[in-house]
Amino acid sequence: MELFEDSVDDPPPLEDAPSDAPLAERMRPRTIDEVLGQPELTRPGGLLRVALERGELPSLVFWGPPGSGKTTLARLLARQTSLPFVAFSAVLGGVKQVREIVAEAEKRRRRTGKRTLLFVDEIHRFNKAQQDAFLPHVEKGTVILVGATTENPSFELNKALLSRAQVVILEPLAKDEVQTLLERALADPERGLAGRLEAEAAALEAIAGRSQGDGRAALNLLEAAAGVARAEGSALTRDHVERTLAGDALRYDKSGEEHYDVVSAFIKSMRGSDPDAALYWLARMIQGGEDARFITRRMVVFASEDVGNADPHALEVAVNCAQAVQLVGLPEARINLAQGVTYLALAPKSNASYQGINEAIAAVREHGPLPVPRHLRNAPTGLMKALGYGKGYDYAHDHEAGASGQTHLPQALLGQRFYRPKQSGLEQELAARLAHLRRLRGAD
Repeated sequence: MELFEDSVDDPPPLEDAPSDAPLAERMRPRTIDEVLGQPELTRPGGLLRVALERGELPSLVFWGPPGSGKTTLARLLARQTSLPFVAFSAVLGGVKQVREIVAEAEKRRRRTGKRTLLFVDEIHRFNKAQQDAFLPHVEKGTVILVGATTENPSFELNKALLSRAQVVILEPLAKDEVQTLLERALADPERGLAGRLEAEAAALEAIAGRSQGDGRAALNLLEAAAGVARAEGSALTRDHVERTLAGDALRYDKSGEEHYDVVSAFIKSMRGSDPDAALYWLARMIQGGEDARFITRRMVVFASEDVGNADPHALEVAVNCAQAVQLVGLPEARINLAQGVTYLALAPKSNASYQGINEAIAAVREHGPLPVPRHLRNAPTGLMKALGYGKGYDYAHDHEAGASGQTHLPQALLGQRFYRPKQSGLEQELAARLAHLRRLRGAD
């Protein structure tokens, strides 16, 4: 947390990082024109550029993945507006420190008329009650709040705070933008490597590809790989990058939004009968350390929800896959998972069973517990028989086709259709049989 000791002084002005700071810190953009990525925000007419030109900076919440520029943009806003800047981490501090910062900001505003730009990194780490501490001071204009979060603000920030701050979505850097960043760092004579290291194009391409749109990660990897190359007295090659990357894990948040996004892409790829994409998202989950049991649970649900009776074997395959994962475990079970996923992706699809149960539940909620027709009721006692329980029941096996024309729904639902087979896979045959049976039952 960057705080200041004397309550009547401004915080120290923002300065460039010292020469011994990490490369990623040294290469932070100094002006909005140096920012890579986020063109909708930084281009002429973009939100941030317009706010700076007008001098009307609102409270903001930057939402984006690591290395997309959240902290950099907050610092640029303070630098280009000449506002006092205080950075605070919700991981390291609490409400007590927030109150101290705000007290200093109020004194400063009375003395100078300037508001303070308060940057709260990882603002989602404050619970929703703690977030209320910012509200009156944002409302009064004592501070301009700039929060940074990697988590969806809709879930992590309270509504009162969201109504007072504009959410700004930051995207991961594109691969070509990361390569431009790397080239700048190699050439920059003041903050970068000053042209002292030659780098093969394949090396920069490898760094850009593995950084996953994270500018900070790309620069950190460049700096580490450059150290290996220098130690060997050679130009930076792809081999140096790969050796530096050994053991590096993909970014994958098993409990946050990315978890749900990747799982969603996995399910939708199988639903869309795209085995190549389904395998890719499966690989993302495996490499990210996802619990294989979670993956197979989703597959078992998918087999009934999206394949259903178009291919009844799909459920068998999914259950067998779940059992294989329990028996074998990763990494070998990736083979079982791949077999199951490709089968499910290529199976004919029908959600008729899934839709049917949803509509049946809706009917139960609408009509309540309708009485069971008497001919379907059990009659274990003489009284029940005297009351007509089971009277008129037509035993299906007494008919050659194994089906009678008897109805089975409550009177209020006669003629209701819950199951509507699709013309896909085995359901084509089931649809024809069902049509025949419904004709036998007449009104049912």
